[in-house]
Amino acid sequence: MMDANQGNIETRAAADTRWIAAMVVKLLDDAGDILDSDRDAARACIARAAAFLRGEATPQGIRPGGAGQAAPQTTREAAKGTSPAASLPSPAITEAIRGGLAPWQIRRVISHIDANLAGTIRMDGCATVTRLSTRYFSRAFKSSFGVPPHTYVVQRRIQRAQHLMLTTQEPLCQIALACGLCDQAHFSKLFRRVVGLSPSTWRRQWRDAPLEPAYQTEAA
Repeated sequence: MMDANQGNIETRAAADTRWIAAMVVKLLDDAGDILDSDRDAARACIARAAAFLRGEATPQGIRPGGAGQAAPQTTREAAKGTSPAASLPSPAITEAIRGGLAPWQIRRVISHIDANLAGTIRMDGCATVTRLSTRYFSRAFKSSFGVPPHTYVVQRRIQRAQHLMLTTQEPLCQIALACGLCDQAHFSKLFRRVVGLSPSTWRRQWRDAPLEPAYQTEAA
């Protein structure tokens, strides 16, 4: 049991690290794009990227175990509780799991899902890209990812939504549509179920998370 728990913690930590790295790359890309036109905004992007790397740009307070369930948290715990990668499975893509998908199938199905997050993702379409029957694909997917395909797709939509909430000014209704969700109400319901917070609360906490003083001075 201890070994399994340790493995789960390591998997979540690796997923968090990958998500933070992606956010840092996006923030630095944004800074490069606006450096000539808005140097203050570019400095703010760089400061935010640095804060992510140092574990400072994290919301404090509510754990995602349920609505209104509050507890003291360290910065790292807060990041795990509310970052989109915290609940997203991270399958090994370098070696096959017995009864699961082959590495090439994992890569194909991830690419297929990511490319179609704005629309409908059907089980038979995912099975087709892996060259498996729908029934066998469902079993193999769960063996490799630890969750059924539908659950993974929902989590991936939420992760994409979180990325858009941090890197764009788009309203939640538009973000919901961009992530393949029919309306803002549906998006809010799924988001709260997965993350434990409403989308607006999560966005406000991450955007208002305090920067380390040295970086606040630089961005000012």
